[in-house]
This record gives sequence, structure tokens and C-alpha cells, in this order.
Amino acid sequence: MLRIPEKEWPEPISRTFAKGNHALYLAMQGPSEFGIVGDAKLKNWDRSKDLSKITVPTLTIGAKYDTMDPEHMKWMSTKVKNGKYLYCPNGSHSAMYDDQEAYFRGLISFIKDVDRKR
Repeated sequence: MLRIPEKEWPEPISRTFAKGNHALYLAMQGPSEFGIVGDAKLKNWDRSKDLSKITVPTLTIGAKYDTMDPEHMKWMSTKVKNGKYLYCPNGSHSAMYDDQEAYFRGLISFIKDVDRKR
């Protein structure tokens, strides 16, 4: 989730874990970050065929240490009409905290590119 010692976690991350609805998470996702399992409600939910319907500029972000496969995030960026992919080589699921340089450089570049095309 985050490659920073827990004692140093930013307040929004700590708050997320402190106030998260674990029962709801388990019902939707299942007990694992590494795939939807068991009788989780989202187990058979697949919206990949709808990605081509997204026409607004879309940035997908992948990170080396994320539980979400960065190659899948890259693939998603090719399926939306105006997609761009950002890879954070030192990041986790919270790359905005543990790979700030790559994350914000890429995010700012994406926003500036969108503004230029208006």
C-alpha cells in the first residue's frame, strides 16, 4: 500500500485505515488485495469492454510496488480514447507519497498537455 514506515504515514493514509469500513471492503473485494476471491460482490464485475466509451483525457498510473499490475494499468490507457500512462518506478499503490517525483512530474505533464489541447 505504501513503502514508508507506518509511523511516518501521511495523515490521509492513516485516516483511511482507521475509518475504513472493513466489513464492506470484505463484502465487495474479499479478504485479499491480490485478487477478488470467494463470494466477493465484485468477483465477476468486468467493465473492460466499456473502456473505449471513455472519451475524456484519462491518466492511468502504474507503480512497481503496487498490488495492481502496472502492465494492466498500461493496457487500460490504450483502451480509452485519450489515454496516457504514467509509470512510477519507486511507487506503491500510494505513489503520490512514496514516488512523489515521478508521480507529480507525470501528473503535471498530463494536465498541461490536456490544457494545451483545449
